[in-house]
Amino acid sequence: MAADKRKAPSTRAWWRKIKHQPYIRVTILAILGVLIYVSMLDNVIPERLNVNLSEPAEQDIRAPMTVVDQAATEQRRTEAIASIDSQMKHNTKYEEDRVQQVNDIFSVIGSVRGDSAELEGEEDSDDQDVPLEDQVERVRADFSDTTNADLQDETIVALLEATDAQFQLALDTSVNTVHETMSQQIRVGDLQEVKQEARDQIDSISTLVSDVRHAVAEIVDMAIVFNVTYDAEATQRLRQETSEAIEPVLIREGELIVKQGDIVNHQVYEQLRLVGLLDDSLIIYPYIGLALFVCILIAVLAYFLNDSQTTVATDNSHLLMYAIVFTVIVALMKTSSYLESLLMINGFGFVVPAAAGAMLLTLLLQPKIAIVSSFLFAIIGSVYYNHDSTSTFSFTYGFYIFISCLTATYFLNSTNKATRILRAGLFVACANIITVLALLLMKSIHLNVMEIGLHFSAAFLSAFVAAVLTIGLLPFIETAFGILSVTRLIELSNPNHPLLRKILTEAPGTYHHSVVVGNLAEAACEVLGENGLLARVGSYYHDLGKTRRPHFFIENQLKGENPHDKISPQLSKTIIISHPYDGAELLRQHKMPKEIVDIAEQHHGTSLLKFFYHKANEDAEKPLPESQFRYPGPKPQTKVTSIISIADSVEAAVRSMQKPTPDKIENLVDKIIKDKLEDGQFDESDLTLAELNAIKVSLCETLNGTFHQRIEYPEEKPKGEKP
Repeated sequence: MAADKRKAPSTRAWWRKIKHQPYIRVTILAILGVLIYVSMLDNVIPERLNVNLSEPAEQDIRAPMTVVDQAATEQRRTEAIASIDSQMKHNTKYEEDRVQQVNDIFSVIGSVRGDSAELEGEEDSDDQDVPLEDQVERVRADFSDTTNADLQDETIVALLEATDAQFQLALDTSVNTVHETMSQQIRVGDLQEVKQEARDQIDSISTLVSDVRHAVAEIVDMAIVFNVTYDAEATQRLRQETSEAIEPVLIREGELIVKQGDIVNHQVYEQLRLVGLLDDSLIIYPYIGLALFVCILIAVLAYFLNDSQTTVATDNSHLLMYAIVFTVIVALMKTSSYLESLLMINGFGFVVPAAAGAMLLTLLLQPKIAIVSSFLFAIIGSVYYNHDSTSTFSFTYGFYIFISCLTATYFLNSTNKATRILRAGLFVACANIITVLALLLMKSIHLNVMEIGLHFSAAFLSAFVAAVLTIGLLPFIETAFGILSVTRLIELSNPNHPLLRKILTEAPGTYHHSVVVGNLAEAACEVLGENGLLARVGSYYHDLGKTRRPHFFIENQLKGENPHDKISPQLSKTIIISHPYDGAELLRQHKMPKEIVDIAEQHHGTSLLKFFYHKANEDAEKPLPESQFRYPGPKPQTKVTSIISIADSVEAAVRSMQKPTPDKIENLVDKIIKDKLEDGQFDESDLTLAELNAIKVSLCETLNGTFHQRIEYPEEKPKGEKP
C-alpha cells in the first residue's frame, strides 16, 4: 500500500509535466484510432477457410466482399463477340460505276454507228459500205481502251444495225434497268436471282425488237454485280461495343458461393480464392480501406473537438478523459456484438448501453460533442454488428444506437434537475422500444410474442444499464479529471453544503449578498451564452474568505459598530485584501473545482481599495502609492469571473443607495463598468464593449426587479378612533 501511495503522486506529476506537450494531443487521438482499427479487423477482414477441391463444403459460405470474376467476365465477352455476325455495307459507288459502264458501251457503239453513217453519205467515196466485221472489230478495239466490256458479236451487231429509235430505246432501257437494280442491296448469293428479275423485266418490253432486246439483256446481265461488301471497320466497332457493354461478372458481398454439403468444384474454388477465403490468398485492400475509414473518423472527431469551444479543445487531460469514455463505449459495443454472435440470440445486441456515452459526454463536456460522438458510435457499431456479411454496415444497429444516444443527449440537456439522468434513462427506454418496433416491422417477418418480448427487454435493459453506468462513473470521472459538470454544480449549490452552511452561520450578510450576486451574474451570463449555472454557484462561494473575519465586512455588522474605526487604514487594507485568497485557500482545502477557486481568487482582480487609500492619504505626510492598496490579482481570466466581479460591485453599491430608481441604478452600473474598464480589469477576459453593454442591460433589469418601488400601506386605526 505504501508503494502505491508513492507511485500515485509520481504518476500525477509525470502527467502534469508532459500533458501540455503538443505531441500529447496527437498521441491520444492516434491511440484511439489504433484501438478502433484493431477492434474492427475481424468485422472487415475476410475469414480464412480450410476448403479442399472436390470435397463437400462444411458450411454455407458467402462472399465477404464484392469482387470481379475476371475469368467468367472474359468468357461472357468471348461468347458475346462470337455471336456478332460480320457486318456488310451497301456500296453505292458500284451503281455509279456500272451505269457509267453501260453508257460507255453505248457511247462506243454509237460512235462507230455515226462514223459508218458519215462514210455512207460521202458521194466521192469509192467504197461506200464499211464491212460489218470491221465495225465489230472497231467496237471491240474501243472497248479495250474504255470499258473493257466483253460482249457477244450478236449483241454488238444487233446494236450496230438497230435503227436510231431502237438504239436510243435500248440505251434508256439498259441504263434504267441497271440503275434500278443496283440501287438495291445485292448480296453474292442473291446475284443470279436479281439478274433473272432484270432479264424478265427486259423481256416484258415489247417495243424492243427481238435481237435488240437480247442485246440489252446481255449488257444488263454483264453490268449487274453484287454491291454488298464486308465492312471490317463496322464489324470491329460493333464487336468492341458489344465487349464493352458486357458488365463485369461480380461475386457480390453476401452472395452464397457454396451450400453446406455441396462439392467444391474448380469454379467454386476459384471464387473462394477471389474473395480471399483461402489460405493461399492475401488481399490487402480491406486493410487499407479500414485504415482510411478509421482515419476519416478520427479526422472528423479531431475537427469537432477542436471547434467545440470547451475545455477538451485546450486541455489534454480532458481530451484523455474523452478518449477513455469513447473507448469504454466502443468496448461495450464490441463485447455486445461478440456475445450476440457467440450466443446466437437474435436481438441480443440491442442491450448495448451506448447511450451511456452520450449521457456522460453531455454532462461532462457539451451536447454538441455528445451528438457528434453519437454519430460516430452509430457508424462504429454498425460495423461491429455485421454478422451476416451481407453488408459492411448493419443499418439496424447503427440506427438504433444513434437514436438511443440522441435521445439521451436531448433529454439530459433540457433540464438541470438532479433526477435528470433517471428521467433521461426513462425516455431512452421508450425511444429504444419504439425504434426496435419500427425496425422489426420494416423487416416484414413474423415474430412471436416471446421474440418481441426479448427485443423489448433488451431495449429497456440498454437504457437502464446506460443510466446506472452514467450515475456510477460520473463522480469518478469528475474527480479524476477535475471536470465541473452540471451535476457537480447542482450538488455544490445545495444550501446544506458544509461551506455554504459555514457562510450562512458565520457571515449571514455575506451569504445574502452572495445569493443576490448569483442571481445577477447568472442572468448576465445567459445573455452572453456563458455558463449561467457556474456563475451562480461561483457567486455563492466567491466571498468564502470573509468567514475568517466576518465582522470586518459591512454586510455582517449588525449592531452598527465598525471595527475599522479602531484600526489603521493599512491594517484594514490587509484584512480586506486577504479575503479572496483566504477563500481560495479554504476552497482548495475542501477539494473544490478549479473554476470555483479561480472565481474566488480573481473576482477583485487588481482593483483599488479607494476608501482606505484615501483615508490613509489623509494622515500621510506624502501621497502613498496606489499599489499598496490594490488587490494583488490575478485579473479575471474568464468572462464568467468578470461578470461576477461586476455583479459583486454593483450589488454592494446599489444596496447602499437611498431610494434607488431605475435611472440611478443605470447610472451607477454604467459608472462601475466604466471604472473597471478604464482600470484594465477586463484586459485578460476577452470581454467586448458590446458584451459589456449587454451585461449592463441585464444587470439593470434584474436590479430593477429586485429594488422596485413598493406601495406604502396606511396605518390601521384602532377600533373606535375617529379618523
